[in-house]
Amino acid sequence: MPDPIRFYYRGEIQEVERAATMQTVLRHVRDDLHCSGTKEGCAEGDCGACTVVVAELQDARLTFKTVNSCIQLLPTLDGKALFTVEDLKQADGSLHPVQQAMVECHGSQCGFCTPGFVMSLWALYLEQEGSACAPQRRQIDNALSGNLCRCTGYRPIIDAAQRMVELPQVSFDRNGLATLLRGLERKDVFTYTSHGRSFYTPRSMAQLLALRAAQPEACLLAGSTDVGLWVTKQLRDIGDVIYLGKVAELKTVSERDGMLEIGAGVSLNDAYAAACRRYPDELTDMWQRFASMPIRNAGTLGGNVANGSPIGDSMPWLIALGSEIVLQGGKGKRILPLEDFYLGYQKKDLLPDEVVASVRIPLPRAGLRWRTYKLAKRYDQDISAVCAAFALTLDNGVIESARIAFGGMAATPQRAAGAEAAMRGRPWNEATLNAASAMLAQDYAPLSDMRASGAYRQKTAQNLLRRFWLETRPDAPLAAAAVNVFASA
Repeated sequence: MPDPIRFYYRGEIQEVERAATMQTVLRHVRDDLHCSGTKEGCAEGDCGACTVVVAELQDARLTFKTVNSCIQLLPTLDGKALFTVEDLKQADGSLHPVQQAMVECHGSQCGFCTPGFVMSLWALYLEQEGSACAPQRRQIDNALSGNLCRCTGYRPIIDAAQRMVELPQVSFDRNGLATLLRGLERKDVFTYTSHGRSFYTPRSMAQLLALRAAQPEACLLAGSTDVGLWVTKQLRDIGDVIYLGKVAELKTVSERDGMLEIGAGVSLNDAYAAACRRYPDELTDMWQRFASMPIRNAGTLGGNVANGSPIGDSMPWLIALGSEIVLQGGKGKRILPLEDFYLGYQKKDLLPDEVVASVRIPLPRAGLRWRTYKLAKRYDQDISAVCAAFALTLDNGVIESARIAFGGMAATPQRAAGAEAAMRGRPWNEATLNAASAMLAQDYAPLSDMRASGAYRQKTAQNLLRRFWLETRPDAPLAAAAVNVFASA
């Protein structure tokens, strides 16, 4: 008898033995458990109607995260706790403060999106537990960034987010749940087999590399924010799966040798938080605009880098800073400059037995000025038309080194070699800007697609370089402030 998937839901341990390895959490909740509060809107992690909260132990610490159940595969729930809108009903039958606030503030109209909003607000409520203060507007916007509503215009939902903490508070038994989840923890590789497919969950790098060597064709799954769409939109049979979400060594964040090293299994939200602590002024806006909270909670920086999409938002700024990628396989580790990892569209320098182990990001250094910018049709939760990153090292006003990288301009995230050459050794002035801007037209020949025309991309790439100059030129107020902050640190 195969080992069942075990997770906590609706007050009891659920054991699943016959569900397909590619079944989504949403389909299991609705079709098998007959809990229909959670809705399917887009089946690609965009609308938030399917938002649920998943709790798990990370380094003995209990975490709660909103995720899109429509693209999360059911076996990833093993050892975790799942919460849907049905869980918020109180023992006496009354509404949870989050739900009551939505009623009082008229935050629901057609109601289809409401369960997803409620779960996002519940996660925010748990963050605020014990605080008498209402969450700040930016916290609310961030929490709701993955939820779309076509009826109310959001204002009453934001009112509900502020109202929910004013109502009589409801506490959550965190210690009880943590104890329960400790009882579900596995000590070895979890293997779930159904419908002729296997889903492997290693717990260590050694186990992962052994599985990878034995099954080089197996699909590596991290956050499922991309692979999930292969299942729901492309209807692909992804075959056997090796899930990276429990590999302890991939979850670490550390500093050494002047580099911030982020494990490939660290979530996008946690990875950007770590990077933003080192680069708050340059990176915070990109962090907030990178997809939505549920996507950032599920996806990983390693997965984003390994996927290597030409319109990915992480690669341009990582490349501009001179970041490295650490690959690990049966013969040991390899460290490459990140730009060298991409050989062509969807082609990477990755051996069959290798996995992405971590990303190494240079720490701040004297004389560095850099920015990253994103252009998209929507501010939140949209794919970039153009993503740009610029990094200069100045010595007495002269450009000592220049690194420019773009997404959306070529088949891979790519540096602008000609523009960089036009800048090195020259003063950072408008003449240098104009020379580098002219070279961008030779560095890239962008395509036209549904997001932007090639001409738009070319023009905005030059405009973004000019914006960078306006913000960082020697006499710019922002540049002077940045230098003063660095000096005082």
